[in-house]
Amino acid sequence: MRTINPWINFNGNAEEAFTFYKSVFGGEFAKVVRFKDLSSDEFPVPENEAHKIMHIALPIGKHNVLIANDVPEFMGRVNENENRSKIALGAESREEADKIFNGLSAGGDVEGPIGEGPWGTYGGMFRDKYGIEWIVEFDPAYKG
Repeated sequence: MRTINPWINFNGNAEEAFTFYKSVFGGEFAKVVRFKDLSSDEFPVPENEAHKIMHIALPIGKHNVLIANDVPEFMGRVNENENRSKIALGAESREEADKIFNGLSAGGDVEGPIGEGPWGTYGGMFRDKYGIEWIVEFDPAYKG
């Protein structure tokens, strides 16, 4: 497997969340498609959905992409508090792990403070201010 890229569903605040993620990770959006961009006679888009995100992609590092969309109202709401998936990020150093952890956890709920883990890694776990769960870890033994 070459890559695995997380895809997150939001309830209308994907652009806000990704602007925040971009402020932590840096870089530029690889793609931003709004529902209005796909509107046609066969696929009419209501005005209240037009500016919502159909697809947004933020490259992170050399081979990873964080992807998301807003769920249209006709499909129902995403229960963000019941999202039990986590996005796991492997940092290249303790300093990078600290920077990412501190940046993304701002305004969120820390479940496991960043520090030494019992299995020889340095990491922590949190739910960000948008309800997304993350694990940030640095493994000094990883040679990949």
